[in-house]
Amino acid sequence: MSTAPSRRPLALVTGASAGIGYELALLFARDGHDLVATGRSDTIHQAASDFEEHGARVVPVRADLARPEGVEAVWQAVEDTGRPLGAAVLNAGRSIGGAFLDTGLDDELSLIGLNVTSVVHLAKHVARHMAARHSGRILITSSLSATLPTPYETVYGPSRAFTRMFALGLREELEEHGVSVTTLLPGATDSDFHARAGMNDTAFGPGMKKNSRVQVARQGFDALMSGRAQVVGGDRATRRAAARHRFLPETYKAARHARKARPDASRRP
Repeated sequence: MSTAPSRRPLALVTGASAGIGYELALLFARDGHDLVATGRSDTIHQAASDFEEHGARVVPVRADLARPEGVEAVWQAVEDTGRPLGAAVLNAGRSIGGAFLDTGLDDELSLIGLNVTSVVHLAKHVARHMAARHSGRILITSSLSATLPTPYETVYGPSRAFTRMFALGLREELEEHGVSVTTLLPGATDSDFHARAGMNDTAFGPGMKKNSRVQVARQGFDALMSGRAQVVGGDRATRRAAARHRFLPETYKAARHARKARPDASRRP
C-alpha cells in the first residue's frame, strides 16, 4: 500500500465484520472512503481485506466495545490517522433472547454496555471532533424494536429505544455545528443477529423471511448522505409496520412480540 497521503475522506464503522455493518463499510469503500473498521473478533481483518479491494485504506481494530477500554482503543485508532473524520457509523449491537427470569444478568449488563454506553461514549468523541471542524455525518443504528416492548428480548428493545432518542436529540444539538445525525431502524434482517442472540428456536429463527442486509445498509447509507433524521430499514411491509406502531397500544405490541420471540422447543434445529 502506498505511504503517500490519501485524498479519500475517512469513515469510522463499528460492527463492520458482519451483517449490516459490513455492508455499510463496503458502501463507504466503494464510495471513495478510507476506513477505520471495528469488530469484536479476528474476522475484522478478513473484512478489511474485502474493503481494500475497492481502493480503501483500512485500519482494522479488534475491540470489545462493551468495555470502556475497547471504545478508547477505537477512538485512539481514529486519532492515530491524524485525519479528520468525515463520517461515523455507530452500528455495533446485539440482542439476548429468552425469558428475563432465565437470562444472565452479566450478559444483559454487557448488552447495555455495547448497545447504550458505548454509543454515548464513542459519540462524545465523534461529536466533539466533528463539531470543532463544523463538518461531519453520524449514522446511529437503532432498530424497529425501538418502537415497541420486546418481551423475550426484554433488555434489547429498551436499549434500542434509548439509541433512537439519543440520536434524534443529538441531531438537534449538532445541527448548528454543521454536523448531521441520522438514525437507522432496521427490521429483522438476514444476518446472524438472531442466531447469536440464541433465538433459533423462535419465530425469528431460520424459517423467517427477513430483509436483505444489503438493502438495509443502502437505505441507511443513502439517508445519511442526504441528511435525513431517520430511516426504517427494510421492505414495504417493514415500513408499514413501523407506521402502524405509532398508533397501536403498547400492550398489544408486547403480546404480539411475545408470540414471535418466545422460545419453542419444536422449532429447534
